[in-house]
Amino acid sequence: MNMCVIKPSMFGEQTKDALPPLLFAILKPLTPSDVTLTFLDENIEHIPNDVSYDVVAISIDTFTARRGYILAERFRKRGIPVILGGIHATLCADEIEAGKYADSVIIGEAEDTWGAVINDLRTGMLNPRYISMNNTALCKVQYDYSIFQGKKYNPIWVVQFSRGCKFSCDFCSIHALHGNNLRTRPASAVAATIRELPRKLILFADDNLFSDPMKIDELLTELKPLRLNWVCQISLDAARDFDLLCRLRKSGCRMVIIGFESLNADSLRQMNKSANLAADYEKAIANIHRAGLMLYGAFVIGYDTDTSQTALELAAFAKKHRFAIANFNPLIPTPGTKLYERLESEGRLLYDQWWNTPDYRYGDTVFQPKGMTPGQLAESCRRARYAFYSFRGIISRLRGVNIKGLFNIGTFLLSNIISGASIRQKQGRRLGE
Repeated sequence: MNMCVIKPSMFGEQTKDALPPLLFAILKPLTPSDVTLTFLDENIEHIPNDVSYDVVAISIDTFTARRGYILAERFRKRGIPVILGGIHATLCADEIEAGKYADSVIIGEAEDTWGAVINDLRTGMLNPRYISMNNTALCKVQYDYSIFQGKKYNPIWVVQFSRGCKFSCDFCSIHALHGNNLRTRPASAVAATIRELPRKLILFADDNLFSDPMKIDELLTELKPLRLNWVCQISLDAARDFDLLCRLRKSGCRMVIIGFESLNADSLRQMNKSANLAADYEKAIANIHRAGLMLYGAFVIGYDTDTSQTALELAAFAKKHRFAIANFNPLIPTPGTKLYERLESEGRLLYDQWWNTPDYRYGDTVFQPKGMTPGQLAESCRRARYAFYSFRGIISRLRGVNIKGLFNIGTFLLSNIISGASIRQKQGRRLGE
């Protein structure tokens, strides 16, 4: 059997910020050796029109759903069965079923569904739906990174320690997917995986590396002897712990990614961002810099107390506090989240399915804000992004950011250049085409 697994891009073309998808490394060990498995990532390579497969599986998130549907239609017109999976397929299975976009949909994780899919394909009895229990112990999950050989990604390897998050922010699809089910891999297994990788830069895929505080020291103990350079996402409660930040730095951490989201307490309450409400932002940022770490901050704009000036105020805050990287994202309600359900019930969604309409452009607003017009929200975020990643913005922050050492300087410049270029490449583009 000849199978192809595809990760589509947002616009059907290569991108500047592509990272190796862990899904490929997970599926390879789960696939029997007599199945020929081809992996194609549209973010770095072209999807051929004339290659024949017995079956195609496409993994989609909400921003790549429309492109995934376009590719699925292309293959199905040639008589090739299509399976859709990924977080969007999981949260919007009813949208996909009944043969509208695919012949089958995988709901949830691959570890306990992929084998059944293969067996049913062998017998010609593919089911319309495969449902994961989403509870596979991560100690049993194998990763085969050899499938990335010859593929031209940015020099960053993606590694996973945990799945899930201990918080339940109302805009977050991660909690909608995993709920309160938090799992970790053995720290020794994570270290063993890293030892097999070329020594460049490691990015932990975890939505919050600090989700299980009892396990973090085990991981740092394993990482320290490896003499790595790595980046992770943590929550603000971890940033209050200066000793922990120092241990992160000593084990090779160079940058932490934190969702600050807002400076407004009412907005933080509305998004159920409890860790941020309890945090002293000034102290947390000072701790991060004093520990010798660079800071990547994420903000979301569009909650009910935000105005057309909020995004620019956040950009000024990020510049003042020497953020190495920052995102200023218009609030996007994704299906399956509490936010989406609330805005839908209030009649404030501007599209029935914003991810699958030709009218939506990347950077647009998809709901009616209370403190500004949809156009003002979109434009204010665009201006904040462009100002932060302008040449002047990068140089002004380069002089103030804690980036001692050539590696950190190179990481700062490369990440700013890639982030700025990626934002400009995406802004105003129609999804899928």
